[in-house]
Amino acid sequence: MNQHQKVRKAVFPVAGLGTRFLPATKSVPKEMLTVVDKPVIQYVVEEAVAAGIEHLVFVTGRSKHVIEDYFDIQFELEQTLRERNKNAELTLLSGLLPKAGTTSFTRQQEPLGLGHAVWCAREIIGNEPFALLLPDMIMRGEKGCMKSMVELYDHSGGNVIAVEECAPDQTHKYGIVGVGDPIGNGFKITGMVEKPAKGTAPSNFFINGRYILQPEIFKILETQERGAGNEIQLTDAMLKLSTSQDFAGYHFRGETFDCGAKDGFILANVAFALDRADIRATVEEPLKALLAGLK
Repeated sequence: MNQHQKVRKAVFPVAGLGTRFLPATKSVPKEMLTVVDKPVIQYVVEEAVAAGIEHLVFVTGRSKHVIEDYFDIQFELEQTLRERNKNAELTLLSGLLPKAGTTSFTRQQEPLGLGHAVWCAREIIGNEPFALLLPDMIMRGEKGCMKSMVELYDHSGGNVIAVEECAPDQTHKYGIVGVGDPIGNGFKITGMVEKPAKGTAPSNFFINGRYILQPEIFKILETQERGAGNEIQLTDAMLKLSTSQDFAGYHFRGETFDCGAKDGFILANVAFALDRADIRATVEEPLKALLAGLK
């Protein structure tokens, strides 16, 4: 029955320590690092909202209270802006603020992996399908990745995973899916394997950090043994779920920036700055000069 319920809630696992960005992340959550002038997490939330998500569920850690504060009113700042007649800035802030009662925060007390982080959201999600968006990944395309996934889910039901293509000799770095018959704007997934040995991958389509999952995944995660990295792996739980439920793949053809890595974060800043009419004119030529000066 619930395999065709509307996808209303989205989970954002934001409890990670961000060790790849030390020392910046010693006091600032990695999700709050800015791409141009918005935190990384804001881009991901906007993708979810554009797909029709009504309730945002953040799985946080002890050092992530700043994220909760960001999605709240900051009285002193807004009062100062009013006094200074900064109406444009006030409008900007109000447009970013979720409606009251549409955000929830729960703690992942131990860093036990993505599967465990998802399991921590079980009481808030309840018995309904949900979207899962990894907050490090910013996507850019003609249509939002999650919006297209919801369209596929409305057609197929079950579970949906977003995938992208990688070079065949790079499949050992990713979670790879097997490609079956077309369905809606995607295809049936025939199997999943995490970081297959070279030459054994069923395709070159890798999982890119966007999911729509049925609530039965929680029961599996509850007793899931630790896997790679001594963590509770979501892919292992999805493999078990796939024995009783269908999985479909959506081929995302836009650009994905892994802002959990320094190179992806820098490229995201450059790409989104060049997309902005108010910034491009002042950064394009200096960027060309920097590139021209490379030896």
